[in-house]
Amino acid sequence: MTLPALGPRGEGWVLVQLLLLALIAVAGAGSVTAGWPPRDPVRIVAGAALLVAGLVIVARGSLDLGSNLTPMPRPREGASLVESGVYRHVRHPIYVGVVTAALGWSVLTASWLAFALSVVLLGFFDLKARREERWLVDHVPGYEGYRRRTSRFIPGLY
Repeated sequence: MTLPALGPRGEGWVLVQLLLLALIAVAGAGSVTAGWPPRDPVRIVAGAALLVAGLVIVARGSLDLGSNLTPMPRPREGASLVESGVYRHVRHPIYVGVVTAALGWSVLTASWLAFALSVVLLGFFDLKARREERWLVDHVPGYEGYRRRTSRFIPGLY
């Protein structure tokens, strides 16, 4: 299956991603404004921990990418292969971090809709990563070997 480019650099992928993130944020906020559920300290701590962990993973992945960082799935011209930091364990840690933060938000706000949209976001990132990897194989020397030996999202599993 060939996934569409959705623009010269994959701009459409980014727009869909932003829409999903906005929907998750609104769904969680809607849950809170509709009447905060009973204060469950375990849920609050678990949700906050997932949210913070996700943001830390996003920050670390962004720092590790350095000048290669771009919101677009098509790599920058002259991009180099990064295999250090979190990229030593997974190929798409920023996507992992965003989904983790989204799941944390859904737990924190007790929003089933935000949770369901977070699962949709995970599926979307799987498709976006596949499209991105086609471009990376074509533009970044050594990416094919890195792809074969490094998991996409979960070390040793997927």
